[in-house]
Amino acid sequence: MPVKTVIRMGTSSLLTKSKLVTQFACAELYELIKNMRDTMHEKGGVGIAAPQIGCNKRVIMFGFDENPRYPNEQPVPFTVLINPEIEILTNETIEGWEGCLSVPGLRGLVPRFTKIKYKGFDEDGKAVERIAEGFHARMVQHEIDHIDGILYPLRIKDLRNFGFEEVILEKIRNQQGFTVV
Repeated sequence: MPVKTVIRMGTSSLLTKSKLVTQFACAELYELIKNMRDTMHEKGGVGIAAPQIGCNKRVIMFGFDENPRYPNEQPVPFTVLINPEIEILTNETIEGWEGCLSVPGLRGLVPRFTKIKYKGFDEDGKAVERIAEGFHARMVQHEIDHIDGILYPLRIKDLRNFGFEEVILEKIRNQQGFTVV
């Protein structure tokens, strides 16, 4: 199992815009995707981007059938998305608590658009296009931010809503209407 070390916040490569993938259906891309998938599953994540394992390419993946960290969320189809593009379908946003494999132990309240359309390619170069709402849309926006060199703390509007996971989870238990990512 090729589990990779997850690059952490503070590493300058995480703040760099990733390069387009130009070659599909090749051994190098298949190996990158396998490494990402194995690392995401080993770390208990529901999404990961190539820069998080040290590869500056526009490759993301996300999805789950069920996850104990998100017991109230609907399944999201496992998706490999290469060179993704996003279209915002509504100006409506909602704040939700986010975490990240590259920002371990911390959570922040992040506004995200509630409905988007995304498109890109799978590892074989076949077109992928979907409309996503709610948690699915949040996941996609979070992962696309990674390949654009943006970490979720940069999107937090009020740093009073950023802190250690155990403190934030207690705060969430005392509030309603927030989703933890």
